[in-house]
Amino acid sequence: MVDQDLIIAKVGSIKKHLRRIEEKSGDNLETFLEDVDRQEIISFNLHLAIENCTDLASHIISEEGFGVPGSASEMFYLLEENGFISHEITENMIKAVGLRDLIVHEYTKIDLKRIYEIVQDDIKDLHNFVAALFTKLGINAEKD
Repeated sequence: MVDQDLIIAKVGSIKKHLRRIEEKSGDNLETFLEDVDRQEIISFNLHLAIENCTDLASHIISEEGFGVPGSASEMFYLLEENGFISHEITENMIKAVGLRDLIVHEYTKIDLKRIYEIVQDDIKDLHNFVAALFTKLGINAEKD
């Protein structure tokens, strides 16, 4: 059985990281590109927010007995197959996991302009993921 208290605690962490990102995102790209501290704070909090989303997915999959995913991305497919999230949310979360991997492992030089665009345009994907889970689990969003 899914531990709703754990879900609510993880969502609290996600929201804390997203608030920190919003506080530091700045009003324009130039401000972001000129401020290394801002870049690092945003990247760090993006990493943690996405990591908490994968922790949520892992907990639900384990507790519901959906199988053993072979990768972080596969977790979102399992949630989709079992009616927890839409295909659109699945695809967006897989992109988020890819971004997390880039941040953590620095596979390539991180495109700071793309990070800024993600913060401005795509951060809502994490909110949508959380909202879908709350809806499916019958958790009142005001509880968190």
